[in-house]
Amino acid sequence: MTVTAVGPLPSAPYDVTVVGAGVVGSAIARELARHPHLRVALVEAQDDVGQGTSKANTAILHTGFDAHPGTLEARLVREGSRLLAAYAAESGIPVEPVGALLVAWDKEQLAALPDLARKAVRNDCHDTGQLDAAELYAREPHLGPGALGALHVPGESIVCPWSTTLAYATQAVRGGVDLHLDSPVTAASRRDGIHTLTTSRGPLHTRHLVNAAGLHADTLDRLLGHRSFTVTPRRGQLIVYDRLARALVRHILLPVPTALGKGVLVAPTVYGNVLLGPTAEDLDDRTATQSTAQGLALLRERGRRILPALLDEEVTAVYAGLRAATEHDDYRISAHPGQAYVTVGGIRSTGLTASLAIASHVTGLLGDAGLDLKNPVDLEPVRMPNLGTAFPRPYQQGGDTIVCHCEHVTRGEIRDALAATIPPRALPGLRRRTRAGTGRCQGFHCGAAVRALFERAGRP
Repeated sequence: MTVTAVGPLPSAPYDVTVVGAGVVGSAIARELARHPHLRVALVEAQDDVGQGTSKANTAILHTGFDAHPGTLEARLVREGSRLLAAYAAESGIPVEPVGALLVAWDKEQLAALPDLARKAVRNDCHDTGQLDAAELYAREPHLGPGALGALHVPGESIVCPWSTTLAYATQAVRGGVDLHLDSPVTAASRRDGIHTLTTSRGPLHTRHLVNAAGLHADTLDRLLGHRSFTVTPRRGQLIVYDRLARALVRHILLPVPTALGKGVLVAPTVYGNVLLGPTAEDLDDRTATQSTAQGLALLRERGRRILPALLDEEVTAVYAGLRAATEHDDYRISAHPGQAYVTVGGIRSTGLTASLAIASHVTGLLGDAGLDLKNPVDLEPVRMPNLGTAFPRPYQQGGDTIVCHCEHVTRGEIRDALAATIPPRALPGLRRRTRAGTGRCQGFHCGAAVRALFERAGRP
């Protein structure tokens, strides 16, 4: 097993290479690691796993209640939800089953709730229930005035997305997968049964290829002669409110969905914050992850209606992520057996929930294309550090120095992250692994101490 970010790539061909180390690509690499006779590579353009869409989402573990029935996405979200819930419990990834309320603000939205409940049943989600206004306000007393009712979806949960991606990648690497960071793919060709990927670190050769490149999945697809979809980056801006706002909301508060997605929501996080967002802005620029004054103003306007008291709370941070939207209403997962190639495109916000099911599905497609999947083994379980406030944290046990007082991060937690199987190569990666510097002061008080620990560990 190796984790590399410098130097040339191995010259010998891999059996399988997965391009893209987001939550989906890392899950696929993890599944392939269950076949120890295979040489597997996980290739990532950036300097860490989970650096793209996977790090900037609403962190919801979906039931799939509102997916389009009969689609591949609906099936994989339904299967993946159960798989990820079990995996999180085994791996120490924080999950809170807070449930969701799909809030109707006018008569048209109220009239749509029964159809949404029937759609949930078609998606094997049988525990939804409609609430009248009185029941809704009893559950969410801080909700803005004027709501007429809601659909209650008790199975919706919140989860830590960063720990999930890192857990998958860690198990993959410990299982023998080579992780190559800082290796963007710029060209691809196939000759005599071998794919050759041109990267910034030289060529990489592989017999089978999986394209899990997220926002760039259509670009790689075109390099291999396919034009079945086009990715349109859909920016989602979000506002993160301070932990003191957490008492204002008990459920994930969802609007009635539109064609662009679930719309602006208010949701608690496993870290104790409250999220407001996302926007849904179709762009041409696949790097436009900056927040805008217009986008944040829109969120505050929507938030004022949903949860008015939230606007009086302190903002901890704002961020934006890009979702890989396409012109299709389903995932674009397709096998090209003649090329020993599988495309995994159009994976939207449900990809976190569906990740383990997608991995199983893609591995099956590789098997159908001739990949030898004999004698799979169980991987050694991984235990992730807990970042959730609803579960015991190391600082509560005492005996260690707290470095980040906003997020109660200890020196030991930082040292463990720096010595992990996949250590951070930059301070943002350390923040995602520990929460150090993500609290209300945004590292103003702890930044120097965190940087000193980082540099002492020999990080660049």
